[in-house]
Order: sequence, then structure tokens, then C-alpha cells
Amino acid sequence: MTIPIDAMRIAGLEAGERVIARADGPGRVVLEREEDVLESFSGSLTGVFDHGIIEQLRNEWD
Repeated sequence: MTIPIDAMRIAGLEAGERVIARADGPGRVVLEREEDVLESFSGSLTGVFDHGIIEQLRNEWD
């Protein structure tokens, strides 16, 4: 399926982005940007661990 570049720009989509297609009646399909699961959880544990603990664990990997 080819989507016109103007429609993509207006929707804020870029080539290569993953989208979810959903039927919305006869002859109508709605595309929605697929949620980035990693981005949605990024930073959610801020303040849970002391700064020193994370650094200590990282040093153990070396």
C-alpha cells in the first residue's frame, strides 16, 4: 500500500514507521502509529534505585 507523502506529513508519520491498520467501515481503513513499548516504560523506575546501586551493578558486568 502506498500512502501519499502529504498525508504522512500531516499525520506526523515517517517512512518505515510501524502502524496498526484497523477497518473502520466499508472502504475505510484507519492507520495508527504502533506504540513503542520501550519508550512508554523508559524512565518509569526513576528514583526506585539509588544511583550508586545501578553503577555498582554495571561495574560487576566488567
